[in-house]
Amino acid sequence: QVQLVESGGGLVQVGGSLRLSCAASGSTFAISFIDWYRQAPGNQRELVARIYSDDSTNYSEAVKGRFTISRDSANNLVYLQMNNLQPDDTAVYYCHADGYRTDAWGQGTQVTVSS
Repeated sequence: QVQLVESGGGLVQVGGSLRLSCAASGSTFAISFIDWYRQAPGNQRELVARIYSDDSTNYSEAVKGRFTISRDSANNLVYLQMNNLQPDDTAVYYCHADGYRTDAWGQGTQVTVSS
């Protein structure tokens, strides 16, 4: 099994930056990709960014050019650098891992952008 723990959320003003971290443990060898989702109150959970084992990445149109996903493979960490944050970015951000017999979610971390 894979366990995921997010950190780095908080309150930031419009235009500010935050970096979220996702620490993976357990059967990390089974992971094919890790992504970040977010869910705002009343909305469905939406995919924000994804990073594959070959370091290729995908982004949603809403965050492309502002967010960067990266990873530290040696330490089983995945980061989400979020720049130029806007009120619409306010949400709970979740880390998710997918792979061989793997579909794991973290507990989420709150990001609030104040205007």
